[in-house]
Amino acid sequence: MNDFSINEMLEMQKALQRKYQDKWKLICPDRGKDQLLWMIGEIGEVIDIIKKNGSEAASQSDALRKNLIEELADVLMYYNDVLLCYGISAYELKRSYTDKFERNMSRW
Repeated sequence: MNDFSINEMLEMQKALQRKYQDKWKLICPDRGKDQLLWMIGEIGEVIDIIKKNGSEAASQSDALRKNLIEELADVLMYYNDVLLCYGISAYELKRSYTDKFERNMSRW
């Protein structure tokens, strides 16, 4: 499998939004906060897996690892929804991430 890009994830999230446009609330800046809160809930599920089972088991047990990765995918889905809510492109994210990386590389 090839690398998985932010653009691919954004396009997949757009497809989900289109498919469920009659059932889900519209992606817009006003919805960003809600998506962030849902994302935090998913992060809590990731933490629960590790807390309840330990780091070693979460990374080595096939069943736990599968569950961990699925919950991380949920986090990324909400993360990409947040990007869509605020109209943040993959290019903008890359530019900001790279700038922050470069500052961190020279910080300490």
